Formats: sequence, C-alpha cells, structure tokens
Amino acid sequence: MSEQENTNLVQEVYERFRKGDESFLESFSDDITFELPEMENVPYAGTHNGIQAVKEFFALLAEVEENLAHNPTDFIANGDKVVVLGNYKWRVKATNKEYDGDFCHVMTLRDGKIASFKEFIDTAVRINAHTAARAV
Repeated sequence: MSEQENTNLVQEVYERFRKGDESFLESFSDDITFELPEMENVPYAGTHNGIQAVKEFFALLAEVEENLAHNPTDFIANGDKVVVLGNYKWRVKATNKEYDGDFCHVMTLRDGKIASFKEFIDTAVRINAHTAARAV
C-alpha cells in the first residue's frame, strides 16, 4: 500500500474508535503486537500480542476508564509506518480522577492491516489517575 493508503486506513481506525465503532479492530492483523509502556496500577499496560489479546485490552480499557476526548491531530507516513500525534482526556472509573495529555502512536502496516502499534505518553499522569488517594 502507498503512504497515502496507509494514512487513510489509520485515519479511518481513529475515526471509528472515536465513534465507539468496534469495527476498527478489523484493521489490525491477527498477529499484531500492541505495546503500551509498563505502568504501575494500570491494569491494561504492557505488551499485548495477537488480535484476541488486543480485543481483551480494549474491553478492559472500557471497563476501567471513560474516554472523554481522543483527538489525533497529525498523521505522518513514511513507507510502511504511520505516526499519529494527538491529545486525549480520560477518567479512571475506580478513582474518579481525570487525566489528559499528548500522545504519539507509531504503527507499522503490513498487507493492508496494522501489524504493530506502540504508544508514547506521559506515564506519570496516567499512573497518578489510577492510584487511589492514601488515607493519612
């Protein structure tokens, strides 16, 4: 696929995700590697291998957090890679804490599907939102 086709596919994935349309998962390869940083107290953090693990990731994410805003702002393609820059805002249901920040997602496409995904974020704000206040 061309860089423009890769960009279009990734843009469509983000649009479907923002609308709550789970068909965005069909754009991931069966053997996808889906990687977030390791984060203490964040139950969905780390690497998820394979489409079933990614589906479980998104189910757990929806269970523990509410998506308040998810705005990709820039799509940068180079060969089989698409980098997405943007910002987000989430609320952790268990602590009722909100967090926001910028993200960088790096995806590699293969045969018209997203074969790998890696997220770069400010982990401290997410960890803080997942950490309950301690009684003094």
